[in-house]
Amino acid sequence: MALHIAWLGKKSPPCGNVTYSREITNALQDRGHQVSFLHFVQDTESEALDRPLQPGDGQEVTLPCLYKSQVYTIPSLRASKVLASSLRQLKPDIVHASLTLSPLDFLLPEICEELGIPLVATFHPAYSDKYRNLSSGTQLVMYQLYAPFLAHYDRIIIFSQPQRELLIRLGVPPQRVVVIPNGVDIQKYSPGPSRVKQEYNAERIYIYQGRIAIEKNVESLLRAWCKAKLPANCKLLMVGGGSLMSSLISTYGPEQNVLWLGTILDEQRRIELLRGADVFILPSFVEGLSLSLLEGMACGLACLATDVGADGEVLDGAGIILNPQYVKSQLQTLLPLFHQHPEMIPMLGQKARQRVVEKYSLSHNVDALETFYHEMLPDYNFKVSLRVS
Repeated sequence: MALHIAWLGKKSPPCGNVTYSREITNALQDRGHQVSFLHFVQDTESEALDRPLQPGDGQEVTLPCLYKSQVYTIPSLRASKVLASSLRQLKPDIVHASLTLSPLDFLLPEICEELGIPLVATFHPAYSDKYRNLSSGTQLVMYQLYAPFLAHYDRIIIFSQPQRELLIRLGVPPQRVVVIPNGVDIQKYSPGPSRVKQEYNAERIYIYQGRIAIEKNVESLLRAWCKAKLPANCKLLMVGGGSLMSSLISTYGPEQNVLWLGTILDEQRRIELLRGADVFILPSFVEGLSLSLLEGMACGLACLATDVGADGEVLDGAGIILNPQYVKSQLQTLLPLFHQHPEMIPMLGQKARQRVVEKYSLSHNVDALETFYHEMLPDYNFKVSLRVS
């Protein structure tokens, strides 16, 4: 049965939340579902913020915000009114919020209950359940802040069992928390030809893809890279942007064979870079379930990532798992091995690709989401009928 889903999320700036929303909504539409995408824009970005929905349209609704970043969104005072009015006109079967970490997240349960629409949230914030540091402590505060409000959502989708257990410990009812791991399109993200090595005059390419921010622990990677003293034909590509980028570029640059490529919006270019690389490195202090890691694995790279969030679970038996407290020393030892023993790269790459195909493909993700929607609706309607009676 085709459903009408009102999806609340972000379309910019580039981040995992944006990618998740784009990939899932496109896949749902490909399967015949109607998706109305409600997303935040700053007043200067759109002249259509106050345009009322017209009969038959509503595939895209803009919500006014004062500020948005890769992590936070600050809606304007009228955003909740615009949202409630739009949902009243759209009359969707389900509202699915890919939570953008904004004050509006706390108002959604009240809005949807008043309109009689079931409300689902995907909760993205990174975490580390094994290791304690400043970044993990900050993320735990985020979970503690959100848990009382998530308890009022009809269902919460998260990416791993440890994340589910954390929310339950914080008071979210167990029956409301559902594990559906992230997924990546294994047709698009796959091994293939690339001229990246010729482009950068490299025999071996190592790559990091993500935000250049404190919680990503990129400075430990860069220090390890310099200490490893790899030959000049080994290059480290840094893909992404963020608050630490300008300060790090001044210390780590081409003279250390570190190439800063910034944020790359062209997906085909990012795929070309991954296909041309040999080793993918994710040294984060905290993660959820990294889409960048899944993309690297799907392209057949040898992958190294820290045991935080669900990344260690994903890589178990299919890559090298790092301890976030000893990233620098571990990478200093491991990075030269891929140059000295290149036979390790295809072996680990095949294992990584196979793991994604078996457990973390986008099609598996959307299969699980469709099943979840159809199982949830009768439960919600039954709950409403009891409340009315």
